[in-house]
Amino acid sequence: MLELADIVRRYGPQYLARYGQKLLPSHRRALADIAACRTAQLGGHIYFCPDCQHHQYQYHSCKNRHCPKCQNDQATRWLQRQRRWLLPTHYFLVTFTLPAGLRLLARSHQKLCYRLLFQAAAAALQKLARDPRFVGGQIGLIAVLHTWTRTLTYHPHVHCLIPGGGITPQGRWRFSRKDFFLPARALSLLFRARFRDALKKTPLFTSVPASVWKQAWVVHCQPAGQGQTVLKYFAPYLYRVALSNRRLLQLEKDQVTFQYADRQTHQNRRLTLPALQFLARFLQHVLPGNFVKVRYYGFLHPKNRKTLQTLLWALGGDPSPLAPPQLASGEEEPTPAPPSPCCPRCGRLMILVETLLADRPRPP
Repeated sequence: MLELADIVRRYGPQYLARYGQKLLPSHRRALADIAACRTAQLGGHIYFCPDCQHHQYQYHSCKNRHCPKCQNDQATRWLQRQRRWLLPTHYFLVTFTLPAGLRLLARSHQKLCYRLLFQAAAAALQKLARDPRFVGGQIGLIAVLHTWTRTLTYHPHVHCLIPGGGITPQGRWRFSRKDFFLPARALSLLFRARFRDALKKTPLFTSVPASVWKQAWVVHCQPAGQGQTVLKYFAPYLYRVALSNRRLLQLEKDQVTFQYADRQTHQNRRLTLPALQFLARFLQHVLPGNFVKVRYYGFLHPKNRKTLQTLLWALGGDPSPLAPPQLASGEEEPTPAPPSPCCPRCGRLMILVETLLADRPRPP
């Protein structure tokens, strides 16, 4: 089975030789980690089956959030936590997209532009939601950054999952309509104005064409049921880029072929790119180091857990899963040890017989 690591190992040195001087540190790190993932370079363990005498090597993962083979456990744990925090009400999905005229700037100044994208989207939602014609109170939202399309082209946007209601100034919960949350046109105007005003405070504002501030910015709002489906959609992409190994079909004659689902027909289609172009298209979605791509606002912010517990109780949910575990003074929550694998031959639990040291130190 073809993997992204195979492509990186084969064409990564050529890509570095051609574009290395312009490559961001985060891109270098991603290429190095993906190439070394689950190889002797990162060390590992040797397990032994006492029944059939089989030895098995198990190498460490790179833990890079852009590696298709890593972070599955983290995504699963995140999804489980978010499901416990869902309110027993209807939800909405609101998507804010940067216009094409700003994408080159955003790709060159990712930390700043992505931060402004989050802030402008959240501010527009919170301001309009306080209007008594719509929600009339403070809302809570989970915002997740995406930068890709199904063909891996650059398309930065933020998805926001929002409970259908808010807390009024009197401290009461007020439900929104089930079929309508906020007007997309008004959100678009507020979103554009907030982003423009924030960008004005930076030297980058003068490099933006004036036409960007005159065109309509795309904001899409739709009902999202009880929120479960959207959370399930979010989870796989929080710790990985939107390209799983199963989408890779072929590497032949320096060309990479992968499949994607056509947005209009929902049918699988194929796209073939030169290997170096494929790597460039992949790397433009590698985020800056330590950049947080999921953020919480309003009563869903981690600092407002007591408010969320009260809401769960008031709306008929169960607030007990949100309470932190009770530990003795000075005691830390234990980290579960990784389970030993089962023997691929006889199925018996194997035992650890040796730890392999990494061949290369992992950079900070």
